[in-house]
Amino acid sequence: MKSLIELQLLQGMTRSNAESPIPKSGSNFSEILEQTLLNTAKGNLETTESLNTLGAMSQLGVNFLPSTMTKSVVPKVSHTKNNSKIETNINGIIQQAADTFKLPIKLIHSVIKHESNYNTSAVSSAGATGLMQLMPATARGLGVQNIKDPLENVMAGSKYLRQMLDKYNGDLSLALAAYNAGPGNVDKYGGIPPFKETQNYVRKITNTYYS
Repeated sequence: MKSLIELQLLQGMTRSNAESPIPKSGSNFSEILEQTLLNTAKGNLETTESLNTLGAMSQLGVNFLPSTMTKSVVPKVSHTKNNSKIETNINGIIQQAADTFKLPIKLIHSVIKHESNYNTSAVSSAGATGLMQLMPATARGLGVQNIKDPLENVMAGSKYLRQMLDKYNGDLSLALAAYNAGPGNVDKYGGIPPFKETQNYVRKITNTYYS
């Protein structure tokens, strides 16, 4: 600001003496002084603008965001040996699936317990993957993008379980048999297929669910 005032005073003096002869060297001195003051003022203005820009940008930093905006929508699943801790971390996902597809929370827990023991990276010899051990083809049919993602896996598995319950009029044993061996085999044999794996699967999950 001081530099700008000095510049204006100098310009006023220059105009008032415009009709008076001024030595050439004096003219050069005035021009140099005026240019110097102008450059100084310009530099101060640019510095101020630069500081203002940095200040505005700093207000857009992550540290200024509400803490809730930095949290993941999908609860993270910790890969630990403590199964109770893992179950606690995915309770939110299971609750959402239960509410969406009108399933008992304990039923979803029971299926996950026996399917993968809460291991999000579990893959069976047949290719079933994730918490609810979805087959790739089934997962694709349910619109799953990432079969190992806890939210997508549990939501898709719960949706499929709901479909099987609806198909077999709420018969849990048949729905679980269809979840394990496919509805085609349940329809083919008119009930739980005579497969040892499927029969054990239905028995274990129903025992856990009703316990």
